Parts: sequence; structure tokens; C-alpha cells
Amino acid sequence: MAALAASLARHGKAASTVDISWYPPNATVINDLSQVIGGSGVYGFIYNSSTTPPNEYGTYNWCNMPHVRATEYKRPSPEYQLQYVEVIHRHHKRTVYASNSFPVESYGWNCDDEGLFYYGQPKSGKKSANAYWQGYISPTNPFVPSGFLGTCQFPQITADGLDDSWQHGKDLYHVYHDILRFLPDNVDDKITFRVTQNVITSEVAGMVINGMLGTEADYPLLVEASGIDSLEPTYTCPVSSNLFSAIESGANWTSHLSAAAPLYATLDNISGVSPTDPGFHASFDHYYDNLSARQCHAKPLPCKLVNGVNSTTCVTQDEADEVYRLGNYEYSYMYRDDPRSLAASATSYGVWIGELTTHIRDFISGNSSVIYRHNVAHDGSISRLLSVLQIDVMVWPGMGSEVVFELYKKASTPVPPIPHSSARPSPTFPTSSSGYYLRVLWGGQVMRSSNPSLGLMDMVPLETVLAYFDGLVGARASLVQGKCNGTIPI
Repeated sequence: MAALAASLARHGKAASTVDISWYPPNATVINDLSQVIGGSGVYGFIYNSSTTPPNEYGTYNWCNMPHVRATEYKRPSPEYQLQYVEVIHRHHKRTVYASNSFPVESYGWNCDDEGLFYYGQPKSGKKSANAYWQGYISPTNPFVPSGFLGTCQFPQITADGLDDSWQHGKDLYHVYHDILRFLPDNVDDKITFRVTQNVITSEVAGMVINGMLGTEADYPLLVEASGIDSLEPTYTCPVSSNLFSAIESGANWTSHLSAAAPLYATLDNISGVSPTDPGFHASFDHYYDNLSARQCHAKPLPCKLVNGVNSTTCVTQDEADEVYRLGNYEYSYMYRDDPRSLAASATSYGVWIGELTTHIRDFISGNSSVIYRHNVAHDGSISRLLSVLQIDVMVWPGMGSEVVFELYKKASTPVPPIPHSSARPSPTFPTSSSGYYLRVLWGGQVMRSSNPSLGLMDMVPLETVLAYFDGLVGARASLVQGKCNGTIPI
């Protein structure tokens, strides 16, 4: 075991054959500006419900993205034995951020159907009340903003988003415990959960844990300190910041903003946002978030207020759809289409990548007893990870977007199959000298990378994946700090 772990800790022969270059994503309607501007619809994507019809599951649903669940899960052939799983997903649906609200809102948000529990309690001794925040607007306070009024925090996972979170956990446990018999009945120290400093990830994690484990008992959530967190990420990386700034300021970027000038004029007129507001006009991020949050929660699209009353001048569905097409175009451009996106993402998300490879190596070497890690993160987290993996079709990761890393070991002798309708015969895979293979799932299905060394990430030899990640960020993320500060070439 020690010799095997040592071999996996080095690049070895695999490093000379693994290509860590950037490769462009597929050319699709998503990254074709001629079809984004003036097109219609949003490619069959869903923006108005957490529910996807059963026969359409796997369709992009911004409100509740597809994830691993029993109905669609494809089991490998029985000679591949699951060893370790790491999940990372975006939090579930929420209110808008306060910065994405309009100067004057035509509809408010109320969250009286849930409680946000915030309290500290000694591990021994006196107990705290189960104190929770109740949104409140003082009728006397003259500084109350005119934006989203109501009892919600901004942002806050809504009651519907909490329900989605619970189901996400339930579905994962159904696959990895009930069907695969991978997770033990008594998880003890076999499972860990990690969140970011943003409280919305903790709001989701609590529901996921109950959905998975059926417990209301105290449960620890791992969280890294503000300013150095690798999961969100928040650590300082000037090289990455400069690369992303350059990507979002060049002529190729500003061309789509210029082409969308008529749409901007319409949205600004209705929302009251100033045409010179930099937050709303550097990208379509703010308008996308505002409109999609409404529609996911069955709220009307906004109307222009005249003397404090809604007029008949409202954002149409066609206009909202164009915002959504532009948002997906922007994410494809930022994280995949521009050749600089790989270096920008590998540096700013390299520490988490290094942690992932360390977890795998520690498991194989016997230095860790954890067999399942679960991370609740953000769209920026998932986007950077998809960028590093060089996904072949990039979209804006919607609510609950999920990437799963499954580590398998191929048995040296045939293993009798466990009867299950989703079992499938084994295709021919490249051989791993260690016997370990990695499968990567995106939205519950095997992910395909544009990088030829990774390709369809279905039983890729572990040595290949480690060599790829190590080439970009170093073992244990040893290259990241130097690359971030410019002392190591990117």
C-alpha cells in the first residue's frame, strides 16, 4: 500500500503523456453570439420551477439542476469497486442578493415560512434557546432601502430551496447507501460536510444532512477562515484576478454588451437602474439573478412603477429569455472560450483541487478513514472547477449544480454482479497501473472534457487525472501560491 501511495504521489510516466493545455469547448448555440442576440427561448432550459418532468430529467433547470439520483444513475460493471466519493455542489435556490435588487422594487419578498437559526452553544453546560432571525422592518427607520422589502434576508435560501436541498441529500443517500451499499449504516467519521463563510451554504447543508442521514442532532460543518477559504474561493490571487479582469474587458467581451444595448435600455427604463450603474452594466449578472430568482419562485416579472403603482410596462418573457441566453454566453466565454480561462481558474481554484487530490491520496495510503466528502459552495466555485476540467459545453451553473468525483478500484478477479437494473457491461478503458480509476459526474451523468487526456471522464486512470491536476496546481497545491503571485509561470 505504501509503495502504491508513493507512486501516486509522483507524476511518474503519466506526466510525460498528459496534456495540460487549454482546449476550446464545443461550438454550440450557447457560445454563438449571433444566436444569442435576437434568438428565442433558452434552448429548452427551465427557469420557472424546481420540478423537471421525469422524462426530461437531465435538462438544464436553473432553479434546481439535475444531480445524482437512482432513476438515472448508471452503475459501472461489477469489477469496479467504489472506494471514495467527493461531492461539490452549488447551494439551492434563494432570494436575490441585495446588490442585484432594483432601486425601487415592484414586488417584495417574505420569508415567514422559515427560520434562520443563529446561536452559539457550549458543548457542555448550559443550553441555548433555538434562536432564529425574524425579518423586521421598522416603520420609524428613515434609512430603510426602497429595494426588496419584506421579511427575507438578502440573500437567503427560501423554504422551497430548503426543500430542494433536503431532496438532494435524500437522492444521494439513496444511491450511495441504499443501492451501492457504499456508505455504512453508521457513518461515524466516514462522512464530512464543508461549507463556505456565506451562511446560505450552511442553510443548505443542514437540510442535506437531514435528507441523507435523517438526523436532527448536532452535526459539524467544516468551514475555513474568511479571506483564505479555498472552497468559495476567497484567498488572494492577483494573477487570477488580473486574468479574469482582462477577459471581461477586451473587445471580444464588450461586443456582446454593445449588441445588447437595446435590451439594456428597456431593462433600465423598467427597473430604474441608472444606465451608468457599473454593477448592472459590466455584465448581465445582476439582471440575470434578479429575473431568474423571481421566476424560480413564481413571482411576476418586474413592471415599471409610476407614482408608486405598477404600470403595464413590464419585462416580457422574451426579454427575460434574452437575459438568460446572454448570461450563459458570458459564463461560457469567461470560463471556457477565452484561452486565458484555464490559468485564471486553475490559480484561483487550485488550492481546492490540491485538497481533492490530497484526499484521494490520503485515502489510498490509509492516512484517512473518510470515504465521502460533501462540499456546499457557489456558482463561482463550480464554474472554476468546470473550467479546470475543461468541460466541453459550459453553462452558468444553476441552483444545486453538482460535480461528483468517484474513485474506483478494479478487482484483480471477477466480482459477482449485484443485481440492479442500472448495471451495465464494462466498456474498454485505458489501463491504470495502480488499479485505481476516477469517474466524474456532472448533473448526474458522466462529464466530457475537451482536453484529450481526460476526454469522457468514465474510468480515467487515476495516474492520468493526478498528473493533469498536479501539472496545473502541483501536488498538495504546491504551485498555486507561486503562480498566484507571479513567481511561478502559469
